[in-house]
Amino acid sequence: MTVPPSGAGNAPSFERASRRVRVVVADDHKLVLQGLVSLLKEDEGIEVVGQAVNGREALEEIQRLRPDVALLDITMPEMSGLEVTRQVAGQFPDVKVLILTMHEEEAFFFEALRSGASGYVLKGASSDELLAAVLAVDEGGVYLPPKLAGMVLRDYIEGGLTREAEPLCEPLTPREEEVLRLIAQGLTNQEIAERLVLGLNTVKTHRLHVYQKLSLHTRAELVAYALQRGLLR
Repeated sequence: MTVPPSGAGNAPSFERASRRVRVVVADDHKLVLQGLVSLLKEDEGIEVVGQAVNGREALEEIQRLRPDVALLDITMPEMSGLEVTRQVAGQFPDVKVLILTMHEEEAFFFEALRSGASGYVLKGASSDELLAAVLAVDEGGVYLPPKLAGMVLRDYIEGGLTREAEPLCEPLTPREEEVLRLIAQGLTNQEIAERLVLGLNTVKTHRLHVYQKLSLHTRAELVAYALQRGLLR
């Protein structure tokens, strides 16, 4: 799913047509790194200007080259992709960061966005999807995998149906906190019921209480809450 920049619509990018997108690529697996570089070089509109095999090298290359886009593996030695992202966002806000990962959970995606990333692409993505992600974030949009986009949209729709209520004064019970953590991990009501050996209606009741007590309306808000309070690793 690509969210275009405000006012962009589907109009062609004449600015991009007149230049090549300069990209720095970082991955601690050299074979993966070589494959990514070769793939990106196949697109005439993209120029790979730097490579790195760890987070420290990635940050140094970004500082030296000031690329348009940095494609970063989320897990790297010396400095994680998210830590590099946070530093880039603070020092070079014009550099767009695209996180590369194998994690499909919403929690990782929202943590990447909170760190300053403009997109999130899975390592199992097709070549067309990777190229689309690079070009999308370069134009100021936000990119997320189709599967994850479907989950986010579903949560937005379900959130609109959540009954609003004044937040209750009492804190979450240990069971409600457990349910909150599993919701944030992306489990369905049925999966939570099986995990905790509870009835489905009981899980639904706990879920409703969690949203009411915390005055939340969507799973995206719930994930952000869980991350802020260290309930997700």
